Amino acid sequence: MRVLGIDPGLTRCGVGVVDGSVGRPLTMVHVGVYRTPADLDIAKRLHQLEQAVEAGILEHRPDVVAVERVFSQHNVRTVMGTAQASGIAMVVAARHGIPVQLHTPSEVKAAVTGSGRADKAQVTQMVTRLLRLTSAPTPADAADALALAICHIWRGGAQTRLQAAVEAQSLRTSGTASR
Repeated sequence: MRVLGIDPGLTRCGVGVVDGSVGRPLTMVHVGVYRTPADLDIAKRLHQLEQAVEAGILEHRPDVVAVERVFSQHNVRTVMGTAQASGIAMVVAARHGIPVQLHTPSEVKAAVTGSGRADKAQVTQMVTRLLRLTSAPTPADAADALALAICHIWRGGAQTRLQAAVEAQSLRTSGTASR
C-alpha cells in the first residue's frame, strides 16, 4: 500500500509518501513541505496548495491519502487555515478517486511511538527509526506527514478493508432485496 500522509497547514503543509503493509518493512518514497507566502491573498494560497497536492498525487499515485484530523485549538485563525488546507487535500484526492482517511494527532502519536501524548521530538525520532533514515526529516511538518502515513498503514488499512467489506455486503444485500 502506498500512502500519502498530509499534515495540513496553510503556511507549511507537510507531505510524506510511504510504501508498506502491516508486518513488513516501511519505505519512505518522498517527504517535503508545501509552502505558501503568508502575505499572499488566501484564495491564491489555497490555489497554490491545491496545485502542489495535485502534482504530488500525480507523481506518487497513492492508494490512499491520510490527513490529520483538524481539532480545535486556541488560535481560531490557525484552525481555519489548517481546516482549509485539509479540505483542499481531501478534494484533490476525491477528484482522483483516492480514498481519504482522517487520523487524530493522538492516534498518530500512539501508532508511531506507543503513546498518544508523545512530543514532536519523540515522533520524529520514531519516524526516523521506523523508516531507517540516516537523518531526521525536517521540519516537524514533514515528520508528522510521514507519521500519518505510517499510522494509516498500521491502523487505517484494517479500517479501510472493514469499510470495503461492509459496503460490499450492503451492495449484495440491496441487490438481492431488489429482485
